[in-house]
Amino acid sequence: MAEKERSFQKNKAESRGDFRYKNRNKEEHGAIGEPAENVVAGRNAVSELLKSGRAVDKIYVQKGEREGSLPLLVALANERRIPVVEVQKQKLDQMAGEVRHQGVVALAAQKEYATLEDILAIAKERGEDPFIVLCDGIDDPGNLGALIRCADGAGAHGVVITKRRSVGLTAVVNKASAGALEHMAVAKVSNLAAAIDELKKEGFWIYGAEAGGKPCYETDLKGPIAVVMGSEGQGLSRLVTEKCDFIISIDMYGKVNSFNVSCAAAVILCEAARQRHGKK
Repeated sequence: MAEKERSFQKNKAESRGDFRYKNRNKEEHGAIGEPAENVVAGRNAVSELLKSGRAVDKIYVQKGEREGSLPLLVALANERRIPVVEVQKQKLDQMAGEVRHQGVVALAAQKEYATLEDILAIAKERGEDPFIVLCDGIDDPGNLGALIRCADGAGAHGVVITKRRSVGLTAVVNKASAGALEHMAVAKVSNLAAAIDELKKEGFWIYGAEAGGKPCYETDLKGPIAVVMGSEGQGLSRLVTEKCDFIISIDMYGKVNSFNVSCAAAVILCEAARQRHGKK
């Protein structure tokens, strides 16, 4: 790592409710796209979920509804920094199915989230330099699940996702990971740029995956590193790009100019694994 310079190589380019979980074969709910296995509907049910301390990805509330205990639920969600989204009643009907939602639906995570400190502890326990994957706004559950599978296969110590502009740990993500989610620590942060700053204080080098950068095969990916993968449509956000120490890319030889994010992650993370394990 001594040869690396911290230079910016960028190409900016409420009332009683059923406390139960729906479990139906249908995995997605229209435009919201959230799996039924994660849905908790009804004011009492959501209240108990929030009090339990279990990880919650989002709270959906009926637009314009402010009666009874709903404002208290929203305040509790805000206190726990859980995103609250206003939607039309039809969307809540669709998500809750036969359960009376009373204007509120929560999406619980498939597993408990880790912290950045947990991920660093995993690396230390293994006696390895930390290797983390940061996800900048990946909102497709299939892609996130596949990426988690790639991260596990490449020996990464953890994956970091954001509270907003990204999908949480849903049943679809779990399924797409082919079981890897059970073995991978996933942290959820409010601000990815701030998380990058924390990692830099721990001696990390930050690599953003974006077109126009230095080929990953020609980049030193050893030592404490974090690889940032952008969203399917927008790539890396401007602020996150500015926080990266290096921009790396994959050489393309066909008609398309980029891979799907999970495919790109497989290529880059496996190259990092090859280097980090001394493979020729």
